[in-house]
Amino acid sequence: MIGPSSAGPDVIHAFGHGHLGVTLAPVTARIVAALVTGKTLPLDIAAYRPGRF
Repeated sequence: MIGPSSAGPDVIHAFGHGHLGVTLAPVTARIVAALVTGKTLPLDIAAYRPGRF
């Protein structure tokens, strides 16, 4: 799950990587940085948005 919380835009969720957390950390960090700064996301995160679950 990666994306803004329904509680407010100041909270960004980034978890649920399972045993691949260390491997996926750099990509997740780039996504979170883009969300926080308002820049273009490096990939489509629709499948990972909190509202999907």
